[in-house]
Amino acid sequence: MTSDRRATFGRFLSLTDVADVLSLTASEVLALVSSGELPAIRLGSIGQWRVDQEVLESFIADKYDESRRLALWHEAQYADVAELFDERRTQRRTSNN
Repeated sequence: MTSDRRATFGRFLSLTDVADVLSLTASEVLALVSSGELPAIRLGSIGQWRVDQEVLESFIADKYDESRRLALWHEAQYADVAELFDERRTQRRTSNN
């Protein structure tokens, strides 16, 4: 997170702040927190949720990594399908000769 953003928000972000950063609704962020996918803590007398900026940055980095791995998996899956079809064609040509 940039130093400008840290100065604006402080160390801990409200769910509304997190929603702004992630371009989500506060309800969507609450769902991420409730599921445990986005770690958060309750602070204050009424127990408002707060997300540490470093935790949010780590969450975002993890999502990028997850997307990259998923893309590689899909790429590998399609590569195997193509290889399978090429192998069948080779086998047909060989058996016909």
